[in-house]
Amino acid sequence: MARFGGELVGDPDVKVRQVATLRSAQPDDLSFLVHGKYRDELGATRATAVIIPAAERDATTLPRIVCADAYAYFAKVSALFNPPPPVVPGVHPTAVVAPGAQVAGSASVGAGCVIEAGARVAEQAVLGPGCFIGEGASIGPESRLHAQVAVQAHCALGARVIVHSGAVIGADGFGFAPEGGKWLKIPQIGRVVVGDDVEIGANTTIDRGAVDDTVVEEGVKIDNQVQIGHNCRIGAHTAIAGCVGIAGSTKIGRNCLIGGGTLIAGHIEIADRTVIAAGAGVSKSLRRADVYMSAIPAVEAREWRRTLALLRNLDRMSKRIRELERRLAELEPGG
Repeated sequence: MARFGGELVGDPDVKVRQVATLRSAQPDDLSFLVHGKYRDELGATRATAVIIPAAERDATTLPRIVCADAYAYFAKVSALFNPPPPVVPGVHPTAVVAPGAQVAGSASVGAGCVIEAGARVAEQAVLGPGCFIGEGASIGPESRLHAQVAVQAHCALGARVIVHSGAVIGADGFGFAPEGGKWLKIPQIGRVVVGDDVEIGANTTIDRGAVDDTVVEEGVKIDNQVQIGHNCRIGAHTAIAGCVGIAGSTKIGRNCLIGGGTLIAGHIEIADRTVIAAGAGVSKSLRRADVYMSAIPAVEAREWRRTLALLRNLDRMSKRIRELERRLAELEPGG
């Protein structure tokens, strides 16, 4: 507690060994309460101690750490109890490192990795099995690439970047020019530049720029199966949930929250601190920070069929209303 702050209430000598949810906690676990709606689970938990917000200080008699933000405190404690595996320096015998590539002595390169000429792997970076690092690409210090990650030519990852399996950084953007009913490929000569402390989910793809770079600024968190098109810029500390698709040349501000399944058109701008609800479709710039949504929440099939029937008849109903308004106006004195 001395490391993270907070106020200890109750027995200071209890020992905890791991973190867990209120529902799954066992003795020797430390759990957490984020919201008052989980008080019933708090009353039934088997945890030895809990982390709670100041507003819930007296919600339990268990030993507890009272703090301003219970979820953030839990995240810090969980990281303390569950550190990443230590880096074991060295290059696996089956890895292929081209002449002219630079691999720091403290880095770890797993089985079957390919590191092309001019690439640089910095101190204490980790490349899981089967990673590909293209010509002239760079991996920053303490970055960790899980198995089968591809970082294409000349792309650059900053320090402490985490990339999960199957992600592709720097594939060609979707750039084609129409001519005579056919498509001409536009060479994609930009890079992808990723800032420090970014996390990129499994099977996410970030396309290289057509001419200028695609940029992901520091502290951005990207979930699994996200597509980011060429020449996009993602502002610092923005969080993007799974299955989001962002078309090319879109600029997303800092500290934005983008819900899962959102589709964002190209060549638009989204203001800092914008929140977009899951499943939304964004077709124009959002220049004012606010909460935006456009998806229709799921309802029972019978209710949806009734709603759809009404939607189909809206035009006819609108015409009937206008006709009634016209007749009423004629009946009014002076009409």
